[in-house]
Amino acid sequence: MSRETYVIKPTTQKSDEGPLSEDGPFTQLRKPTVDVLDAALRPRDFTEYVGQQRVVDNLKVFVEAANLRGEALDHVLFCGPPGLGKTTLAHIIAALLGVAIRPVGAPAIEHKGALASYLTSLKEREVFFIDEIHRLQPIIEEYLYPAMEDYRLEIPIGEGPAAQIVHMKLPKFTLVGATTRTGLLTSPLRDRFGIVLRLEYYNTADLARIVSLSAQRLNIEISKDACGEIGRRSRGTPRIANRLLKRVRDFAQVKNHGQITMELARQALSKLGVDDAGLDEMDRSLLYAIIEKFQGGPVGIESLASAVSEEADTIEDVYEPFLVQQGYVMRTPRGRIATPAAYAHLGISRS
Repeated sequence: MSRETYVIKPTTQKSDEGPLSEDGPFTQLRKPTVDVLDAALRPRDFTEYVGQQRVVDNLKVFVEAANLRGEALDHVLFCGPPGLGKTTLAHIIAALLGVAIRPVGAPAIEHKGALASYLTSLKEREVFFIDEIHRLQPIIEEYLYPAMEDYRLEIPIGEGPAAQIVHMKLPKFTLVGATTRTGLLTSPLRDRFGIVLRLEYYNTADLARIVSLSAQRLNIEISKDACGEIGRRSRGTPRIANRLLKRVRDFAQVKNHGQITMELARQALSKLGVDDAGLDEMDRSLLYAIIEKFQGGPVGIESLASAVSEEADTIEDVYEPFLVQQGYVMRTPRGRIATPAAYAHLGISRS
């Protein structure tokens, strides 16, 4: 099994310039960097990270305290919908600790030997990042407990009554877990994290700034109001904001000599199926299904998934949180219900 190790050095370069040029309506362009994280539009430290202020402020204190003591940072769990920056924060933590980060997705840890291989390759204070940690197999999760608590591995030798447990000492490392489904984590695993932080959806102002900063890195000319328009339609999610920016850039290069204006942004987003509220075609399909096929609900998640030909897990992880947060859907013990706001948004009268 192959593993990738990213060693990230904290940057000391800071800029007091805002995301938009004061000399004109478009961003001041600069050459894109070749850094692997810049290529992914990922901030390298907290000076570049936008939003999630409470989370960032707390992490700054925790990381600085660990550095002052020369100790490993306590294990960190990031919770929240996908695309809000959990992986980015894991990389920033490693950068500020001055250590390597070893990332892996939970489904890739198929057996105890794979986990042991990752853990024994860690060095003192390094960051071991497990994405989708709620998808760990129960036997792998139990194997992880002594590693998190006592920094040791328990290796069984032999079978039956004569079996023995050999203890292997591990370096003091930091486990950073990311999950979109906190409720699927077992209590024993969740309780072993010393730092638990939840990321929330972004507001439009922060998303507009993210779009502007990403445009600078991608060498895109974009007006300030276009940044706001893309940010407003990004479902409160930086990952979606960056994806929409790239697609709007395509329209700009073909239709407007590479410049993204407010008018072009609106036209492009409309062609992409993203409406004024940031809902895409699947969002609207879900609302139409609840209202038209199930008389407004309640409807179970499996029935709803069958109606729109989508996986139930995808609906629960990706689409439903935003629809609930925006007040278009209610979750009840009997199932999902479309709210009056959903009817109004789709232009459907309630009978």
